[in-house]
Amino acid sequence: MLMQIEGSLAVAQAVALCKPHVISCYPITPQTHIVEELSAIVKAGKLGSTQFLNVESEFAALSALIGAANAGARTYTATSSQGLLFMAEALFNASGLGLPIVMTDGNRAIGAPINIWNDHSDTMCLRDCGWIQLHAQSNQEAIDLHIQAFRIAEELSTPVLVCMDGFILTHAYERVDMPSQEQVDEFLPPFAPRQTLDPRRPLTIGALVGPEAYFEVKVLQHRTQLRALEVIPRISLAFERHFDRQAGGLLTPYRMDDAQIAVIAMGSVNGTIQEAIDELRDQGIRIGSVALTTYRPFPFAEVANALQGATKIIVVEKYLAPGMGGCLAADITQALGRRDVELFNLIVGLGGRAILQSSLTKAFTQAQRGELEALSFLDIQQDTLDREAARLAEAGVPAHQQLETGVSSSCT
Repeated sequence: MLMQIEGSLAVAQAVALCKPHVISCYPITPQTHIVEELSAIVKAGKLGSTQFLNVESEFAALSALIGAANAGARTYTATSSQGLLFMAEALFNASGLGLPIVMTDGNRAIGAPINIWNDHSDTMCLRDCGWIQLHAQSNQEAIDLHIQAFRIAEELSTPVLVCMDGFILTHAYERVDMPSQEQVDEFLPPFAPRQTLDPRRPLTIGALVGPEAYFEVKVLQHRTQLRALEVIPRISLAFERHFDRQAGGLLTPYRMDDAQIAVIAMGSVNGTIQEAIDELRDQGIRIGSVALTTYRPFPFAEVANALQGATKIIVVEKYLAPGMGGCLAADITQALGRRDVELFNLIVGLGGRAILQSSLTKAFTQAQRGELEALSFLDIQQDTLDREAARLAEAGVPAHQQLETGVSSSCT
């Protein structure tokens, strides 16, 4: 059914269609509308015996689901930013125990300084916690990824994190096609947990494991993630056949057939990137893009294949690892495994900074001409950096101890 609806409410309704048995809630901007809507759905009796748990923290939200999932329940929660970091210990526990929990992250910057707007700092800094990580480009894809996420999680018995850009998607009103309950029921089988606590058959879950077995447990977890590289495309294809629209999978190329320049990115920025590519194509520039949906496990072979024809690759990402640069760029470099390509790492949108099509078009053109720095920052305020350097100099801080203020002027 077509409807005009806020992204958070759309995701909540899609999750409700998946009939979770236990939903835990601790609100944090910008995901709060998701759990608020789910609480209203549960209170109205629309989800039968579903339990909605109001807990005291994000750590408690995920911990409660670890218990519920071990008892054989289909489970769901949502979080953002510092809330995800507060869950860190429980994130590793959930994946290490092989529990098929589904969670939404409304991507938001990490403090300090405090910032409630969008970038990918939260999920990127926990990218290796053992959860499958999927990134939505639009609210329609956010709906579709959540429906797929329950099936992926339950087939592999491993947790799945669905990422959607805070405010940009969570608070945006868009027209979406909401599936019917019958469609979701036909696509998503009833939950059959792989492991369940049962007093009639006592067992220990989460026991102490020493050096004699811990290593093997982690390798088995790694193998599960690698299996996901086959499962995710298969479930995406099944979704396309059932709902008559494409969503999910590992990645999606855009105008890449003859591209000499390739742009790769995750999340909502791909829509703006595609507009910039259309503009440059009209100018005769052979450029295309790849929207990366599955970030963990990382689809090395598929990324290398999608980018194989390009001689210049621009990695656009909303995350900066201080002292290193972008982590997605490091993953792309590893995937390529070749030196006959120029790679540019373009950091954008930190703390919710607007990402303009005109700025992206300019940066892509500079990359074509070889004028873009290897690590560049889009629309940075150079005067702010210069003022800080001047303040430090006036305070007598030696030049070699001052913050480095040299930023690629090509992107300012």
